[in-house]
Order: sequence, then C-alpha cells, then structure tokens
Amino acid sequence: MEGLWNNGVSSVREIQQTFPELGRPAYTTVQTTVYRLERKGALRCVKRISNANMFEAAISRDDAQGNQIDDILRMLGGKAKPVMARLIESGNLTLEDVKEAEDAIRKLSRKKRDK
Repeated sequence: MEGLWNNGVSSVREIQQTFPELGRPAYTTVQTTVYRLERKGALRCVKRISNANMFEAAISRDDAQGNQIDDILRMLGGKAKPVMARLIESGNLTLEDVKEAEDAIRKLSRKKRDK
C-alpha cells in the first residue's frame, strides 16, 4: 500500500520495485497480495496496459491507519491505556506526539461544546 500511496497508479512489477532490493518479495508474492487487496476493496484496477493491470489505492493512508488502530483497540477491549503505556515504555512516544495529542483533544472538546 505504501508504494501505491507514494507513487500513485502502479503495476504489480512497479509495486514490487518499491521494496528494498535486499529482502524484496517475489513478483508472485506481491501479485497474490495485490489481488487479495483488490478483492477486499483496498485497491482497484483502473486500467490495463498490454497484459499489465494498473492499480490504485481505493482507501487513503489515514483511513487504513484508522482501521488498523480501531482493530487494535477492539482487541484490547476498547482501552487505549495499554497502547499508550507500550508507546511510552518503548520510547516511541515523543514530547511532540504528546503535544499534538493535547491539541487534538482541545479541538475535539471545542467541537463538542459548540454543538
């Protein structure tokens, strides 16, 4: 998905080429994944050039990330605290992240108040 979000409409070969050369998955592995993502509605075939199908992302990066985060929270019973604790323990939560979260909470509070 990252290759499609960054490069736009791409063939399976072009998607495969977005992976680092060392450890790059086989063409057939990428092809299988692309067609599975198409069946699930995450990708769509937009045109065909010769014998190559050209694909684009059918969902945005933000929507995909939101869906993944929602899935994680569901697995944790809807509680965000374990996720936050893990981010802090691992050192992956920066002061800038906390400030952005505070700003987002303030904006959300204002929206709720204004309704």
